[in-house]
Amino acid sequence: NTINFLFFVCYRALIFPLLIREGKPTPFFTFVLALLFCVFNGYLQGRSLTTYATYPPGWLSNSHFITGFLGWLIGMAINIHSDHILRNLRKPGETGYKIPRGGMFEYVSGANFFGEILEWFGFALACCTLESFAFALCTLFILGSRARQHHK
Repeated sequence: NTINFLFFVCYRALIFPLLIREGKPTPFFTFVLALLFCVFNGYLQGRSLTTYATYPPGWLSNSHFITGFLGWLIGMAINIHSDHILRNLRKPGETGYKIPRGGMFEYVSGANFFGEILEWFGFALACCTLESFAFALCTLFILGSRARQHHK
């Protein structure tokens, strides 16, 4: 579980920003708030999993863990694929709004948001901790409202 969390954080913090071509600049205050949230959440998740969470023998073969891990894995794949589609919507120098097509965008208008929400609810199910569930709910409320705005 800790490895899953670290993998996503590394992807989102190190790899994803390097893949973005051009985009709107992020206000510094927004950047600082996002950084503080990620540091605090990372600390809570890591501390919870390494210090307080205890699992019975055989937990990795338990249906909660397997279902949660698969949800996390599928959500991450949807998220990464959707980010790829979004990054490649416009040709270099092109501006304007374009509707993404392909992948989960054929079913939901905010496929990237859907993937990340699925990812963190899968993580919460696999971990079965209050902290992971709280993060999944925060993700749902924050990204759900962003998805709704994008859909409009």
